[in-house]
Amino acid sequence: MVESPFQELLDATPLARHEGVVDGIRTAWFSYGDPEAQPIVLVHGYRGDHHGLETIAAHLTGMRAIVPDLPGFGETAAASDASIDAYASWLVAFVAEHAPGAPVLGHSFGSIVVAAAAAAGLDAERIVLVNPIAQPALEGPQRALSRLTLGWYRAAAAAPERVGHAMLSSPVIVRGMSLVMTKSRDRAMRRWIHDQHDRYFSAFATRTSVVDAFETSISTNVGHYADRIAQPVLLVAADRDDITPLAAQRALATRFPDARIAVLHGTGHLVHYEQPDQVASRVRRFLADVPA
Repeated sequence: MVESPFQELLDATPLARHEGVVDGIRTAWFSYGDPEAQPIVLVHGYRGDHHGLETIAAHLTGMRAIVPDLPGFGETAAASDASIDAYASWLVAFVAEHAPGAPVLGHSFGSIVVAAAAAAGLDAERIVLVNPIAQPALEGPQRALSRLTLGWYRAAAAAPERVGHAMLSSPVIVRGMSLVMTKSRDRAMRRWIHDQHDRYFSAFATRTSVVDAFETSISTNVGHYADRIAQPVLLVAADRDDITPLAAQRALATRFPDARIAVLHGTGHLVHYEQPDQVASRVRRFLADVPA
């Protein structure tokens, strides 16, 4: 295991695992920080789990970061329905039960889940979308790669179970994805990021859950829900994001009734690994702002 560049902070952050049934799904979630502190809910991206956001959680000192594993990933059971409406319904139920009114943050695919939930009545005082998916994946700058990936996932779904699972969890595919998205030039940081993806990117419950979730992730985007989100929104964008270009994220910010954008420089779609301190700083500033 490669030690995190933020290991000292992680070791000093209280951590507790919880499990229960949410919206009919056996759900695991993890709490970072003082159990009596102000809560914030963090929602990870596609094929990740709570580990991906624990560095942001650790940097939110003085708060209690609650990070559930999405249905079908990490330690949470797969749902029978992997539609965006089903994910949103699950998140609405989770927040209502475990952190009503708390701010909610979503990263990447998690930004779509959070946006859909907010449009459906999520009980959250504020919304933070990190590396938000601002346009359809099949229309973005990586549309050729997205179409190739879609073909790979569909081939894996059609293959025999053992072969399909091996295709989806292939170390070569996982490392290729990690190499494309990592922007840091720090060798220790790059080794840690690749190790994180090697360890957790294939922690999905079933082949069906990961394939269906990919179809869902490319079939919608945050823009579909923006005009129905009444809460103040912070978009945390990155100037080297290969998934959604900065121009599209700036355009997305204009579609919310109340939104602002913070741009991180020198990083891409993995700000939760490369600049978690900067994400936490922007979140703190946003939560401290008095509404106009």
